[in-house]
Amino acid sequence: MKIYKNIKPILALLMFSMLLNACDDFIQEDNYTDITSETFLNEDNADQLIIGLYTATRGVYRNHSYKFEGTDLFTTKSELYAFNSGNDYNNLVPPTTNGVWSGNYNVISKANTAINRYNNQISWSDTNLDAKAYGIAQARALRALAFFNLAVQYGGVVLDLEEPLSIRNDYTRSTEEETFTLIISELEAAIPNLENSPETGRFSRRAAQHLLSEVYLTRAYKSYAGANDFQTAADLAVQAIDGYDIRTQTFAEVFDYDNQINDEILFAAQWENNAFASDRNNNKHSLFMYNLFDYPGVSRANQYGVQGDGLMMTPYFYSLFADNDTREDATIHRVIYADEPGFSVGSDVIVPGDTLVYFPKQALDVTELTDKLDRYWVFQPDEYLWGKPDDIAGVNYTYSSNPYFVNFPIMKKFDDEIYFDENGGARDTFIFRVAETHLLAAEAFLGANNTTQALFHINRVRERATGVANHYANINLDIILEERALELIGETNRWAVLKRMGKLEERIELYNPHVIDHGAFDASKHLLRPIPTREIELSPNTMEQNPLYE
Repeated sequence: MKIYKNIKPILALLMFSMLLNACDDFIQEDNYTDITSETFLNEDNADQLIIGLYTATRGVYRNHSYKFEGTDLFTTKSELYAFNSGNDYNNLVPPTTNGVWSGNYNVISKANTAINRYNNQISWSDTNLDAKAYGIAQARALRALAFFNLAVQYGGVVLDLEEPLSIRNDYTRSTEEETFTLIISELEAAIPNLENSPETGRFSRRAAQHLLSEVYLTRAYKSYAGANDFQTAADLAVQAIDGYDIRTQTFAEVFDYDNQINDEILFAAQWENNAFASDRNNNKHSLFMYNLFDYPGVSRANQYGVQGDGLMMTPYFYSLFADNDTREDATIHRVIYADEPGFSVGSDVIVPGDTLVYFPKQALDVTELTDKLDRYWVFQPDEYLWGKPDDIAGVNYTYSSNPYFVNFPIMKKFDDEIYFDENGGARDTFIFRVAETHLLAAEAFLGANNTTQALFHINRVRERATGVANHYANINLDIILEERALELIGETNRWAVLKRMGKLEERIELYNPHVIDHGAFDASKHLLRPIPTREIELSPNTMEQNPLYE
């Protein structure tokens, strides 16, 4: 059972009580207005604070700012000469506000409140002290996750651990080193009181070990790294894997819509198709695609969805799939099918179920291409970026009649059966899964100079995808990045991973078409994101902007 179901009855009861209080003809004049958090919260319902914290965390993972654009795997769906500050780093300036900052501080604020109330407001009986410790552990772990999300983007941030009870104008950023020290201490304190196999949707001990592994791994590359950070990260990743064999289910099964709760998932932002619109509001299905409903024969209610961002995968990404890699078919759509009758292109009458667009993995020769263009559009691997190929005479499906200037294989693994335009999705968003834990282990063991174990972990991921037990005989950071691309495309923060490894500038200049054409990346500036100007304005005498964003 998903944990969000548990909060609904209490909220409904409170709303019903308020409605009754407003109808004097039907109720006695009982005073409900004296219900406050101080009188409402007790040890029997304190967990509602923690459930609210998971709801806030869910919001963080429907905000995709800063995670994908401006990397080697994603670029904009625009003309090659078009400027986009987030992708090509030209004129990247501080925003007024930003969902990365505000969303994660919303989690931190709610965690601070929960911890304060658990410690100082609620009277706990001796028999419920374990529940108290468990609630605090979840709050500290989720707070650490939020601080980590902020640290990888902004560097040092405001380490406020107090429940917000007043307006302040003296917020001060800590150093990045202090921020990482706090994150580590929070997770190390939380792990002993977390459960190995908690109720679905809760932050488990293994999820915290996965996160702490990534934190140590990220710090291991820093000037202030601990001497054993790589090895500590590796050990934590092994603990988080906990002997689970990812080969017990295929990659496609992991992303099967009816298998969203499965043993590979260590932590997910949960969504659900129920009567509450707030529970059915994921947008992951809308990423890395275009509005297919403008094709003749594709309805607005098609199986693919509606675009919700301006990004697409780079040609480099599509080139990575080997012929025996089963992840390709589960990750992208190479065929777009019609679902609506009453349309034709040239003399070809479109019937629901017909192929409408085909993206071959290998380029077709002109004879085969001409044959297929009589029945559907075909876009070769070098034709995914902006622009229309030259028409081939005598075919039904001329490129000039195609409604789009950019056509590419869209993302598949986030397909949702429920959506309303770019929102309204009910599919869970996987935040941590064991395949990624293996890749963290591979990177950490590599950093610790244990090539044997690094190869074991990366080969385990590759074997699940290809059936080949020992595909890699050598390993380096570029190999790990390519395997992460194939396994984790669109799931993890690619920008942060490239930054962690010191590979961001190198790889965007190799693989991001818009950066290659006119990129303005400056490592002295763009390895940190700009602090929103509203945060500077709220504490003008104490808050500092990141370098070169003044």
